[in-house]
Amino acid sequence: MQPHSHNHVLQLDIQGTPQAWISLEHAASHVAADAVAWVEGDGPLATLRGGFNVARGRQSVIDVHPIIAMRGASRVNLFDVAPAFSKNKLFRRDRLTCAYCAQRFSERDLQCEHIVPESRGGRWTWMNLVTACGACNGRKAARTPEEARMPLVYLPYVPSRFEDFLLEGRHIRADVHDWLSARLPKGSRLG
Repeated sequence: MQPHSHNHVLQLDIQGTPQAWISLEHAASHVAADAVAWVEGDGPLATLRGGFNVARGRQSVIDVHPIIAMRGASRVNLFDVAPAFSKNKLFRRDRLTCAYCAQRFSERDLQCEHIVPESRGGRWTWMNLVTACGACNGRKAARTPEEARMPLVYLPYVPSRFEDFLLEGRHIRADVHDWLSARLPKGSRLG
């Protein structure tokens, strides 16, 4: 196996919808089982060599590409599944920018801010959370932006499947990053 720092494979369904990041070994098992419909990427991520076939006089070789699409219909329409929320993905979605003062900060200086405060029934959802600096979050306190006279400089949104895979913050190969970026929704903040 060739060593590589980007050793995760982007698994897609047959239509090209991202399903998961999988290990090189997991991807190789799909290739060996002839479960891969098509591949993408600038050449193989790795070439795995197996046993030697005496009858054919050749060693078995499996090329694993950085993007693989699985045969068969997906059991779930992944576009109906909201991406899991995480603080780091929220900060990346909002480009490390406070929703109130519009200044950029490092991740350690940012907070998850509820538009409708938790104390008033606001939930931990993509549409009720924005990134805020500590000063603005403290100033807004348990009020809505209107009550605090602190209008949002950008609106929250639920990331698409393609955005979600970019927001995870993995070290993504350039060709995989470009493939995902080419499929971002129009107007995406990540584009």
